[in-house]
Amino acid sequence: MTDNPTRPRRRAGAPGRVRTLPPWSLLAVGALAGGLLGGAYGTLKPPVYSATAYVVAVPTEKSDPASALGFAQAYGRVATQLAVLGDAQVWAGVPVRTLRGAVRTATSPDAPMVSITATSSRADLAADMANAVSRALTRHAAGAKADTHVELEPFARAVEPTEPSSASPALTGLVGASGGGLLGGLFLLVRPRGSRPEPGRPAAVPSPALAADARGTL
Repeated sequence: MTDNPTRPRRRAGAPGRVRTLPPWSLLAVGALAGGLLGGAYGTLKPPVYSATAYVVAVPTEKSDPASALGFAQAYGRVATQLAVLGDAQVWAGVPVRTLRGAVRTATSPDAPMVSITATSSRADLAADMANAVSRALTRHAAGAKADTHVELEPFARAVEPTEPSSASPALTGLVGASGGGLLGGLFLLVRPRGSRPEPGRPAAVPSPALAADARGTL
């Protein structure tokens, strides 16, 4: 009946060892969980493709390069307006709402050039939308050429991309692991620290002298 009296003590000590994991384990768990979630997000999310077309502002005989640069900045803002997108939807084959959410423009302070970038889950549609907006913007500038003395000319057509521009699963996994590790570190900083002994650590035993004094006072 008393073959192994120490077995219950081993069972009681195991949970204590589990509860006293080192603090850095929270960082590892957070980084692992964040990496798994980030990788899964990058794998399950549909890829996004980007295509860019370029147009350049050219001054006429009655204008100068400085005016062309200024109008290039203005046409960069006009490209995403309804007056241009309304014409572009005919060639792109998508509604204005789709163009407005998928097309972005950018200009340079040093060159009279406008870049028109379209994004889509389809590579061919991204190129079609960028070229459609480029064509509509060029026609819009031609209609105002008599007043602005600046015309827009196509500089480079958008081509169908061969690779997605969205982040790869490896990158999203790395970002998720970094975020998970950061959250684990923040938890370590804000967790409450009490004066209670750690679970699994034996309680302090009073010295014989203190025990004798205690018995003497009873």
